Amino acid sequence: MRKLTQSRNLWRWLNTLLCSFVFTVTATVTYEPLLLAASPSERSHPPKPLTQSKTSRMPISPAALAPIRVHDIRIQESPGNTRLVLELNRQAKAIERRATHPNRVVISLPNTSMSRSAQAKAERGVMSTPFTIRYTSLPEITVSVPTTAFQSYKLFTLTNPPRLVVDITPPPDPLSALSHTPIPLSSPSPLFGQPDVPPAKNYTTIVIDPGHGGKDAGARGPGETEEKDITLKVGLKLRDLLSTQPGVRVLMTRDQDVFVELKDRAKFANGQDADLFVSVHVNSHPSHQVKGIEIYHFGEAKDQRALAVAARENGTPLNSTGVGWEYLVADLLTTKKIESSLELAWTAKEAMVTHMNRHYAIYDHGVKTAPFYVLRFTSMPSILAEIAFISNPEEEGLLRNPAFIQDVAQALFKGVTRFLAANKADSR
Repeated sequence: MRKLTQSRNLWRWLNTLLCSFVFTVTATVTYEPLLLAASPSERSHPPKPLTQSKTSRMPISPAALAPIRVHDIRIQESPGNTRLVLELNRQAKAIERRATHPNRVVISLPNTSMSRSAQAKAERGVMSTPFTIRYTSLPEITVSVPTTAFQSYKLFTLTNPPRLVVDITPPPDPLSALSHTPIPLSSPSPLFGQPDVPPAKNYTTIVIDPGHGGKDAGARGPGETEEKDITLKVGLKLRDLLSTQPGVRVLMTRDQDVFVELKDRAKFANGQDADLFVSVHVNSHPSHQVKGIEIYHFGEAKDQRALAVAARENGTPLNSTGVGWEYLVADLLTTKKIESSLELAWTAKEAMVTHMNRHYAIYDHGVKTAPFYVLRFTSMPSILAEIAFISNPEEEGLLRNPAFIQDVAQALFKGVTRFLAANKADSR
């Protein structure tokens, strides 16, 4: 019995020894290639445990998921073009398709909502034909145009600020388009004693825009003269002179010391169907030696000083004032308006230099382009006249002189009337 027990113990010992040998051989065969491939420094350190790699994820902001918003809707018409502009809070992707019954082009803006003011315009039918704008709760906005209402159309987007623009060219025969155009509701009959509006304008409307006003003093001179007071005096004198002309209606964006937003000035001129827009301002410069006059029309600033002047008059930072020529497209500044504004600017400048040099030594800075707000958003030929440098002590003194104010108004009057006479002759 004792021998049997010893034999079993011996067998267990041999079995354990054999298993240890097999494990050692296996471990050597398994890991030796790894040790051979490693550098000496790596062999002296145990391998680090494996960790799960971190996946880089792009954060998605809530603003990117929110619907695009239409802030405003504008319709602008000219004899050969009708334009729809949707002002957006960020860029949108439009989807175009053709639909039938009736035949039309449908432009969809998915994940897009409307502001209350824009929605009110669409619901009240303010949008003129041929555009039909619908807003659903998806949210989605659709713009549809009957194919009979246009010869061609163009859809494009613009940036700074984001806009969607639809241009419509009417068909050659307007009668074919009218037969498919929804008939607007008849307007109520005029009140008793109210004259009917004539079918065609037989007068010229000129809007005078005295810069700044109220809480916005504008530029100040060394003697504390404020721009807003000078521009109002010149504007009132110019109104009195132009009002003497037959067939001329003169309006002002302000006729007293009140603050008027830039957008309201442009909206007023457009709402009055003005033919000309003349904005009066006084210049300023860091150097008190600079003096003279310069006339602006809308466009891209050609030099840093023109950009600085526009930034000051617009009340915007210098780095956000510059614009590209895309604004000329976005706001329907047609070639005719650009040419007319340029002609008006040169005519007014030449008249001012000629008239003022009879009594004063006037330095001519010429005609320039800059992105002034009131020039950009008015739909008629428009200029902005910088009549003197209030930062120059000598010219500040002149601006305080009523005779000088009268002469400036007289010079602008001559420029405007010469422009009107030349264009009247051309239209015959």
